[in-house]
Amino acid sequence: MKTRALGNLQVSAIGLGTMSFGGIFGATDQAESLACLDAMLDAGMTFIDTANIYGMGVSEDVIGHWLGLRKPQVAIATKASVVNEIPRRIDNSEGYLRAELEISLRRLKRDHVELFYIHRREHARPIEEVVGTLKRFIDEGKIGGYGMSEVAPDTLRCAHAVHPCMAIQNEYSLWTRQPELGLIQTCAELGVTFIPFSPLARGMLGDSPIAPPTDGFRSTNPRFTEPNFSANTAKINEFRAFCAAREWSTPATALAWVLSRGPHLIPIPGTRSATHLRQFAQGADIVLTTEDLAEINRILPAGFAYGDRYADHQTQAIERYC
Repeated sequence: MKTRALGNLQVSAIGLGTMSFGGIFGATDQAESLACLDAMLDAGMTFIDTANIYGMGVSEDVIGHWLGLRKPQVAIATKASVVNEIPRRIDNSEGYLRAELEISLRRLKRDHVELFYIHRREHARPIEEVVGTLKRFIDEGKIGGYGMSEVAPDTLRCAHAVHPCMAIQNEYSLWTRQPELGLIQTCAELGVTFIPFSPLARGMLGDSPIAPPTDGFRSTNPRFTEPNFSANTAKINEFRAFCAAREWSTPATALAWVLSRGPHLIPIPGTRSATHLRQFAQGADIVLTTEDLAEINRILPAGFAYGDRYADHQTQAIERYC
């Protein structure tokens, strides 16, 4: 697979998001997740993204088990900040981040990770203080670089001025385009990698339409509730037809579109299915022509999605800048 720069590393142009390993999109099975990781390696993918709250450690445990079995040369990113209490809260203090990083390293059976994110920004705490904490982790050799998730361009600029940021991870796909309004450009200007999560629209950009979700995160998400769900499905069906006419899989084409947005983007589609992974891994090999991009833009123009990307109760610590 083609590679792209992540800091001073070269990793696969497409990485693997492992939130589903923790069961958020349905019952999880370790054997299935391990098979997915094997398929990832076979496809030439060398970048894995996880977090401490994905199944409350389950995702990291599975990855750590696999790393022990296969001993592959891969880059690992993990995250901390979200405290899973009722109500949830965000903690960017050094004590919390350090304790969670140590637990993550034990689960992953690593003495360091290549990238460590604050999962969300704690707005009561100055970002300069948080970056100081993350720099200490770098100096101690526990992390190769730091990142931030769901932040605005001004937060990136402030953080980067204290110590260079390795990566920003925000949602970005054909149906979620906000990062085009400044964040992708700011990352390019500063030499920061942009990591789009949910680049396959949380499962909507698969080869077959999905059924309306009845439980889990998506069941209360505005884009997955009616009448929005049916309207979005109808729009995406036209994109599926476009892909099929060219003998491309829908998810691979959607990832090719994301990759076309700039050489500093590394999307991390999530799955625990080896079959689904093989379908989208080909995205790095699809070269979209000017005509292809124009037709995709006609079918799925910016802002086509019906409904907000989050319900109000899902927006904790999400930075909005437009």
